[in-house]
Amino acid sequence: MRLSLCHLSKAILRRSSSLAMRSSTAEDVDKFAQYHPTVLTLKRLIDFGIENTSTDDSFLFLSKEIPVRLANIMKEFSFLPDKLLSMPSVQLVGQWYEQSFQDVLQFNERHSDISEDVLNKFNETLDLLQKRHSTVVETMAEGILEMKREHNEYADDGHHTASCIQYFLDRLYANRIGIEVLAKHHLMLFAKMGKDEHCIGAIDPECDVMSIAEDAYESARVLCDQYYSAAPECEFECHSSVSNSLIDNRISLTYIPCHLYHMIFELMKNALRAVVEHHRHHTSGLPPLKVLICQGHKDITIKISDHGGGICRSQLVKIFNYLYSTAPRPDDAQTMAPMAGFGYGLPLSKLYARYFNGDLWLNSIDGFGTDAMICLKLLPTDASELLPVFNRTALSKYTQAERVADWSDQISGLENR
Repeated sequence: MRLSLCHLSKAILRRSSSLAMRSSTAEDVDKFAQYHPTVLTLKRLIDFGIENTSTDDSFLFLSKEIPVRLANIMKEFSFLPDKLLSMPSVQLVGQWYEQSFQDVLQFNERHSDISEDVLNKFNETLDLLQKRHSTVVETMAEGILEMKREHNEYADDGHHTASCIQYFLDRLYANRIGIEVLAKHHLMLFAKMGKDEHCIGAIDPECDVMSIAEDAYESARVLCDQYYSAAPECEFECHSSVSNSLIDNRISLTYIPCHLYHMIFELMKNALRAVVEHHRHHTSGLPPLKVLICQGHKDITIKISDHGGGICRSQLVKIFNYLYSTAPRPDDAQTMAPMAGFGYGLPLSKLYARYFNGDLWLNSIDGFGTDAMICLKLLPTDASELLPVFNRTALSKYTQAERVADWSDQISGLENR
């Protein structure tokens, strides 16, 4: 379907009025959004740290790449529904992105004058960018809640507004992950900020999956015990189809440890809560979680199994929607970290898994339990970034009228599971 001129002109007007972007900045954003982000693999990121890549080389690459990535997502803000774009929290996030774009762009014009002072200021700018964007997820979530309170929207999953917001948030957060990885990797390599002796920049070439899974379980268990005064045990098992690849029952891969921890912790937290709540009136004790870590020839798969009663199909299709949660929303006044209820844990974890060409999904039996699956690329050459690009296809997702659903949608939905 062709994009209508009225949609395009309306979006351009919204960009200039709602986001209040300065004309010079808007021109720069248009310029950099014409470029596609450079897709990197874990192998290439590792090579930055082991092939004597200089700080100058990294500076030259990032001073263009980060504005390109920022510009691509900034263009999409304009195509959000008016009722969301006008919310104060969403306006604030837009201002953060504009400020970060301007901050980094100034270095793009200094490629002929790379002094130690310039490099130090660039490092400070990247560090500030990370801090500025650290609450993007929470602030956008607040913006959606503001819209819901004011317009009573985003309740119907089939509504075009909901699908646009879901699509945008996936892309915004994936873009944020990508920029954060580049900035953090550079700072850990060349500014020695948060440097880990086991890692090359932000990446651990021998990331111990079992160790991270055990740490994630322990953290989730403590949280569960605080809330319910009980927590199931967890049984771990490693399996490898590659002979002699298991050392001390451990499996490792090249990966970013904090990403892996984030995913496993979220799934552990959900599984523990489900088991405790499903068996709270049973006297036979709590069945343990079971974690299987399996190494194949191309992938590493982590399966977290629970006997927590499962999820019915009507809920399962919504489980990766933002702001959807099977738990009641936490009270804003509570002091402890919430066990669940915000509805961002699973969709964000899925983005982390997909960022390096992996995936995350749930298989559930209603009335029995759930298997949560994480699949990651074993080889760093196969683990390539999944990055949003602003183009005509993306534009059509925002501007095309909602297609009327029919019975065949149920079949296509099954193909995506």
